[in-house]
Amino acid sequence: MSHARSEPNEFKTLAPDAYDVIFGLSQAAGKAGIEKQLLELIKLRASQINGCAFCVQFHILQSESFGIAGDKLNLVVVWREAPLFSARERAALAWTEALTLLTGGVSDEVHAKASAEFFERELAHLSSAIASINVWNRLGVAYRWTAPARQPKAAHAAAS
Repeated sequence: MSHARSEPNEFKTLAPDAYDVIFGLSQAAGKAGIEKQLLELIKLRASQINGCAFCVQFHILQSESFGIAGDKLNLVVVWREAPLFSARERAALAWTEALTLLTGGVSDEVHAKASAEFFERELAHLSSAIASINVWNRLGVAYRWTAPARQPKAAHAAAS
């Protein structure tokens, strides 16, 4: 088991301007009106692909707080085979994989499906959200950020 090299707050302290820019980019799609539940699904999928334990756990916890069912979260990794995802979610997840993996570029088919589900402005913001989670993933993996712990239910209720 590897140990953390640093934690997110340390990165924020060492490079506050970079942190603020990445954080701002992370927030842009939500501010533009892209559904927060959809954004969590794409952030979770990119984080799974990139192997960022911190981000996977963080976005599972965020997703749960936004009311996304555990069954759906468990199936994000196999979204193509699971009937729980809408056409819009499927287009977003395919777009996420294409922009995260980049090995063969983005196919015309994936672009066409994404364009069918998202207006141009939405797709631009979705792309920025995918870019930002990929940046966070690279930092989380490089520094081995510790995955956030789930709060015990009693502590969560007291914090609410």
